[in-house]
Amino acid sequence: MSINTQISKKRLASWLLCLSLLGVTPAAFAQGGQDTNSGYQRPPETMAAIIEAPATPSVRISAKGDWMLLLESPGYPSIEEVSAPENRIAGLRINPATNGQSRGSYYTNIKLKQVSGGQEFTLQGLPQQAQIANVTWSPDEKHLAFTNTKANGIELWLVDLATRQARKFTDAVLNDAYAGSPFEWMPDSKSLVVKFVDEKRGETPKANTVPAGPTVQQNIGKANPSRTYQDLLKNRNDEQLFDYYMQSQLKLVTLEGKQQNLGQAGIVKSVEVSPDGQYMLVQTIQKPYSYLVPHYYFPYQVEVWSRDGKVVKQLAQLPLAEDIPIAFDAVAKGPRSYNWRPDKPATLYWAEAQDEGDPGKEVAFRDAVYTLDAPFSAQPSKLASTKYRYRGVQWGENVALMNERWWKTRTERVSVIEPSKPGKAATVLIERSYEDNYNDPGSPVMTKNKYGRSVLLTDKKNQHIYMISEGGSPEGNRPFLSELNLKTKKADILFRSEAPYYERPVDIIDLGSKKIITRRESENDPPNYFVRDLNKKQLTQVTMFPHPAPQLEGVQKQMLQYQRNDGVKLTAILYLPKDYKKGDVPLPMLLWAYPREFKNADAAGQVKSSPYEFTRISSGSPLFWVTQGYAVLDRTDIPIVGEGEAQPNDSYVEQLVNSAKSAIDEVVKMGVADPKRVAVGGHSYGAFMTANLLANSDLFAAGIARSGAYNRTLTPFGFQQEERTYWEAPEVYFRMSPFSYAHKVKAPILLIHGEADNNSGTFPIQSERFYNALKGHGVTTRLVFLPAESHGYRAKESILHMLWEMDQWLNTYVKNRSVQ
Repeated sequence: MSINTQISKKRLASWLLCLSLLGVTPAAFAQGGQDTNSGYQRPPETMAAIIEAPATPSVRISAKGDWMLLLESPGYPSIEEVSAPENRIAGLRINPATNGQSRGSYYTNIKLKQVSGGQEFTLQGLPQQAQIANVTWSPDEKHLAFTNTKANGIELWLVDLATRQARKFTDAVLNDAYAGSPFEWMPDSKSLVVKFVDEKRGETPKANTVPAGPTVQQNIGKANPSRTYQDLLKNRNDEQLFDYYMQSQLKLVTLEGKQQNLGQAGIVKSVEVSPDGQYMLVQTIQKPYSYLVPHYYFPYQVEVWSRDGKVVKQLAQLPLAEDIPIAFDAVAKGPRSYNWRPDKPATLYWAEAQDEGDPGKEVAFRDAVYTLDAPFSAQPSKLASTKYRYRGVQWGENVALMNERWWKTRTERVSVIEPSKPGKAATVLIERSYEDNYNDPGSPVMTKNKYGRSVLLTDKKNQHIYMISEGGSPEGNRPFLSELNLKTKKADILFRSEAPYYERPVDIIDLGSKKIITRRESENDPPNYFVRDLNKKQLTQVTMFPHPAPQLEGVQKQMLQYQRNDGVKLTAILYLPKDYKKGDVPLPMLLWAYPREFKNADAAGQVKSSPYEFTRISSGSPLFWVTQGYAVLDRTDIPIVGEGEAQPNDSYVEQLVNSAKSAIDEVVKMGVADPKRVAVGGHSYGAFMTANLLANSDLFAAGIARSGAYNRTLTPFGFQQEERTYWEAPEVYFRMSPFSYAHKVKAPILLIHGEADNNSGTFPIQSERFYNALKGHGVTTRLVFLPAESHGYRAKESILHMLWEMDQWLNTYVKNRSVQ
């Protein structure tokens, strides 16, 4: 017998022993006689076919509303692509072969479609085996620019929309390692500012296998609490790699291909061209770096450059931000959020905290907003002050909306300011609880101005703006378009979705003739785009996307409304197999949820979806099991409410269990679900919920927890919407941690986790430690690590295997459960 054969037999024996200790027979996790340890598995073909079906194209509509781009996706990438080498440094994941982001999505084809008439055109000359990203219209909408990723780097391409011809614009030398696009159009549409890999950076830094000394961090007499982050810098070699991959040279590239260096090479955090094209706002990361926080907290410098790359004005040098308070609405000290006003040739605006960034301090105003005109030699002008934390400005012609929020009270405020009268008191237009879905006025419709920048769409007299809202109501979401008077604050509804459709306005094509574009769907009709003439009351379909998952056609859907024992109203969407009939034997059921915190019980009880939305399915959806004979309860309300001085998490477990019990009682009362065969599942915070429900109740036959956190002492400076630290509320952290109650878990639980999870707080060790705790107490459990996967799973092989694992688990411990 060979050594390899002996090893294989030992592995098999070990695996069988593990299964027997878990109380699982090998047949429970085999398909076609395959050993579960033999690699990626495949779920039932009905499920697999949904994953392997072509993706529906994404749609981009031109600012004028006359053209749309159809961006075709390749579907899920292979595990070979997902597991390609990457450098995980400073909170970034970089593909060293391309100097780009390692986990970005891409398109394989672009088509051009007329909105009026619907004629569709193919673009010529697109790259072979394309990996297209960063698709951007030129300001005059005569060209498109996009990046194309090749094996050795990233190219810039252009499309002439008049000839519908694509051409390669640069070699594979772009630097796309940082978040955001690596290029920006100049306002004249004749050139672009592009981030190139610094050609002078030299060879890739090599790690020294012989340490030069210890890695040291220290804190001398200062409180610098920080949340848990993944992929941080760990040593000097990581710092060198960060410098190497992030260093960029900005260049101005004309449509004829002429290239001109702009300024010195550096780690460019962002570059934004002024509306008149004469200046650039450039932010560059500086040293010292940190081993405690990601790149976006590193020191950075803010400068104004001229069009040819010369420094005109240094605006700020911001220090390392390790000392931001651990609290919602906390921000860094000093100026932040520098931007160009889109309605002026070259005017900057930014905010500065008036409370040193600490929401715990009592002050009259939280932030002040300043502006500064070119040539930037005068003192800044104070535009306005905010009562709550500044959240940005939406500019129009001679009018602007200032947005504020305050987490403790869940309040948002929108005020009208007059930019021509700096310092004049703002007029409050909207002030509301942002938890209140029923009274959400929506977001303003934007349009392009003469500079090609997005500004508020207003009527000719600047008296009205136009708002698109989800239209929350007790009967479900009914999206609407409204005309909002800035003086009277009265809103007139121009269009509202009507049953049996869920129709959301997307844009206004022509304000005068009241033509709008909507995205319309129903329970059985997939989303498609339409032109709606509000004056003539005509509706014209533009796209004809087919049903993306015909396996779900005929599936029965019903919105349930019921009540928790404390009076909080709840909703959920129930899905039943297409052949299910009233009076049939009760079905096994999968309940899927994600808890959410509220400060108001009435807001918690509001309906947050629509019964007329299309039955869509994603890779992480529970709806796959409605094709396998299960009832599925999705979007199940699990509100955690803390009114007044109480915090939601003070009674997290009790509210969690009561919500789940109310949901089960409702479907059992309907006669569709067997109470002895109900499973619970969730992803991320839903996984945390799942583990807690199994540890604190006997409601479920089994559970499935994906990419969760289970021990809150490993996230001691807060999590989700919990702002207290472990030391301020140790009893809350302990009570909320299912790890603390692993010995009380009785139902089988399947744990799945991405091996490379980079989500704050859900490090893979969370599942590993919880699994060991469960195993140590004899709980039937299984831990599956998906290689190379992050918080969400991307590779086709990973997704198919995840579905197989879940299907086997549900069949064994729920559908075919033997009830004594």
